[in-house]
Formats: sequence, structure tokens, C-alpha cells
Amino acid sequence: MAGRGMAPKATRSRARDTKARDSEMTRIEEDGELRGPDLAYGILPDGEEWNEQTRAWWDTWRRSPQAQTFTQTDWDFLVDTALLHHIFWTKGRWEYASELRLRAAKFGATPEDRMRLKLKVEAPGAPPAAAPGPTAIHARRKSLRIVGDGEDSAG
Repeated sequence: MAGRGMAPKATRSRARDTKARDSEMTRIEEDGELRGPDLAYGILPDGEEWNEQTRAWWDTWRRSPQAQTFTQTDWDFLVDTALLHHIFWTKGRWEYASELRLRAAKFGATPEDRMRLKLKVEAPGAPPAAAPGPTAIHARRKSLRIVGDGEDSAG
């Protein structure tokens, strides 16, 4: 008969394996550098001006640490997304909200998106997280003690 309760987690998802999962992360250091094309790169229909909200959104992406990894095709995709963002804010096309969210997620807009993409953004000059060393293990073993009277109960 099978045991009770939930099945054990897969080895790769246990908490003690975070060191291995952390090493799989791509680390990006924030540098505040402006990357990518200016928003004038994209052409708006009817000679419209870009919405101010969209300009701020675009500059946020250009300064984001993720922008260090963007290729030309990524920027092209973001220009298309900027057009959706512009229409969303100027024309009130709220049905574009879900598409904007999905498109932004592809580039790591939220902490959850960055975890899925295995991107870790670090502050400038921040030392990498250290794994517990042998002294931490020794300290834990030091507090262990033997419980019981020491006699074998089978005898």
C-alpha cells in the first residue's frame, strides 16, 4: 500500500538544490546605459506623435539591464509592442492590455518573468551570493546530540 500524503518533490526542485539552480541563472548587472534605437525609429500611422506614457515606457526598456541582451530582432519586436502601447494609452483600447503583458513578459518585465527567463539582475558591484561553506555545516553538527539511554532495546 502506498504511503499517505503528497509525493516527494523532484530532486531538482528541492530547496537544497538552490545553489545549482542559481548557477544556471544569467547574471546581468545594472549599468543605466541607454541602449537600442530612439523611438523615432518606429513610424506612427497618420504622422501622430508618440504618447508621453509610451515614450517613458520605451526609455525604461532602453535603460533596463535586460537591454544588454537584446538583438536587433528584439528591438523590432519592441517597436511593434510600443505601437500597441501607444494605441492602448491614446485610444483607450483596453483589449490590448493582455497582449502588452504577454509581449513585455518575453523580455522579463516582472521578477516572475525574469525567474522564468533565468535572468538575475544585480546591483552594480554587488558580490555574488555565497553558498554556505564547511564552517556552516560544522556549526550545525556541533549542536546535535544523542537522544536515548544508549541501550539496545532488542536485547
